[in-house]
Amino acid sequence: MESITGRGIKATVDSQAVYIGKDSLFAEIKGPPLPQVFRQSVDKLKAEGRTTMIVRRGDAYLGVLGLMDTPRAAAKVTITRLRELGIKRMIMLSGDSQEVADAVAREAGIGEALGNLMPDDKVGAIQKFSQQGGVAMVGDGVNHAPAMDNATVGIAMGAAGSDVALETADVALMADDLSQLPFAVGLSRQTRLIIRQNLWCSLGMIAFLVPATVLGLRMGGAVLLHEGSTLLVVFNALRLLAYPSSEKSSRS
Repeated sequence: MESITGRGIKATVDSQAVYIGKDSLFAEIKGPPLPQVFRQSVDKLKAEGRTTMIVRRGDAYLGVLGLMDTPRAAAKVTITRLRELGIKRMIMLSGDSQEVADAVAREAGIGEALGNLMPDDKVGAIQKFSQQGGVAMVGDGVNHAPAMDNATVGIAMGAAGSDVALETADVALMADDLSQLPFAVGLSRQTRLIIRQNLWCSLGMIAFLVPATVLGLRMGGAVLLHEGSTLLVVFNALRLLAYPSSEKSSRS
């Protein structure tokens, strides 16, 4: 069996070639064109939000499979939490047809969806969005890895993610739980805030000690103030350990 990237698969069964894939696949390979009755079935299934796969063995078309992507149970809650964190624009990038992508996006509460995307198209979309500001890409599959590599921050679903996606991503959510995504965003923001506070504290103390020492502050007092600021920075950073509990209490 071999993969035909973004379009389907090909296998050999009893010395006959078997193809399973999108309707566009059968416009590229040799053999009879897709019959009109199959075209009508594909259009009907797509209108219902189904992902379609056509099956052909040799020169005989056997049927059309219609699959429905159902968002995870935590998807709506996760999207709501992300909006509460101030993330206003969320876009779904999908290799499925535009109709299917729109249907899944509506169910998950995502405002925008781009369908019919090959892996290279997803990379192009990420690069385009990156020109407008920072972009975070969340994914778990092999096809998502190039897009995550081009995003400002790539986030992989650890438990369900492919090895390529995990190696490419900047952040790996070790549990296959979408609800951890808002937590990761909130924790990263809190970490950045504390880093800034610690930098201002450290640099401010140095800016104070240099002229103070020149003006007569004794070495013992300077050391005491310097080490005190070091302890303050450490204790301030330790506040991150309390972030999970504070986050849970704010949600309840």
